[in-house]
Amino acid sequence: MATDTGDPLPRFPAGFLWGVSTSAHQIEGAAELRGPSVWDVFTAEPGRVKDGSTAAVACDHYHRYPEDVALLAGLGVNAYRFSVSWPRVASPGGLDFYDRLVDELCAAGVRPVPTLFHWELPAGLDWLERDTAARFADHVTVVADRLGDRVTKWITLNEPAEHTLLGHALGAHAPGRRLLFDALPVAHHQLLAHGLAVRALRAAGARDIGIANSHGPTWPASADPDDVAAAGFYDTLLNRLFAEPVLLGAYPDGLGELMPGDVAADLRVIAEPLDWYGVNYYAPTRVGAPLGTRSEFGGLAIPAELPFSIREIEGRALTDFGWPVVPEGLTELLCGFRDRYGDRLPPIVITENGCSYEGLDDQERIAYLDAHLRALHAALEAGVDVRGYFVWSLLDNFEWAEGYARRFGLVHVDHDTLERTPKASYRWFRDVLRAQG
Repeated sequence: MATDTGDPLPRFPAGFLWGVSTSAHQIEGAAELRGPSVWDVFTAEPGRVKDGSTAAVACDHYHRYPEDVALLAGLGVNAYRFSVSWPRVASPGGLDFYDRLVDELCAAGVRPVPTLFHWELPAGLDWLERDTAARFADHVTVVADRLGDRVTKWITLNEPAEHTLLGHALGAHAPGRRLLFDALPVAHHQLLAHGLAVRALRAAGARDIGIANSHGPTWPASADPDDVAAAGFYDTLLNRLFAEPVLLGAYPDGLGELMPGDVAADLRVIAEPLDWYGVNYYAPTRVGAPLGTRSEFGGLAIPAELPFSIREIEGRALTDFGWPVVPEGLTELLCGFRDRYGDRLPPIVITENGCSYEGLDDQERIAYLDAHLRALHAALEAGVDVRGYFVWSLLDNFEWAEGYARRFGLVHVDHDTLERTPKASYRWFRDVLRAQG
């Protein structure tokens, strides 16, 4: 199968971190060997997942992790971003699995990079409650005490924006609440949990800590002042709300007044210094003034009562998920962050970037990744301090409310037999890494 995209990729700096990402709930399976999560409760409710599936088995990574680590080694990545299931850690013997996984990774020469929360909240806990942040810090301490002798790079949270928006504001993800702006305490408590986790990791001796926040440029639908204002509000809600408490120790545009508790004291915790800042990038969002009717983005319904609407980005190829392919948006985003936050912005790692396409000869994915790596290099040339890049994802997995209908993996997984088959994109990325040295 041809995997030549034309000119060779430009060289990235020596020591650049190359990896792939996964998450526990999406690949591990072995649900009977851990406590229930909010996602188990959610997927048990009819109609919540489009194909009616659950992650009870997923990719069975729990039992097949040696095979998956061998795939990582064959790919040639020097890092693997996975997540640690909080419900599994809270179950008898649950940490033993991560002990075995980390040992296998280290033996294969692949750096383990665990994410300590990737949406898998134990059933019975609630991000609307402040105590959940403290409970999370306890969880982090347990994991760091067990794995910290081998794990040197840590991620606190994955995409608190999506977990707030999709899970608590719009009801599309677990726990399935539709609170709209009453979901803001969920954002605050996750950010507080992040800050407490940084403190817990520092206390355990960790020296290389980041967060994985999702970001993308916001494009006004037109130059009309109403569209510009709506786009500015959206950018505040999805980008600045989650970046600025961490980077600047402040909420934007008076949002702190809407948060619970002693916000000033909490912000001092949230803004604990980081060693690097993780960015998950998929696409920009084109935003306009409310239309008075429901709008959609990638199959997600945006209620008419919100003070913005999502508009189509025209003239762009779409992934199978319906997301526009806009690689230059990554350059724009990173340069914009550098300009906005200056020396308050630590080095950046792209903690997720990828696309959903069918087929083993996935030339569309190759073209997507090639273009985004070139856009990332353009940001480097423009002076942005970028230290690493992780593809989402190693395996075709349980794609949350989409079930098994979306395939983001470099490796195809037959969800009946669980057989793994590397795709053309796997071989292409392997060749890229070899060329990069």
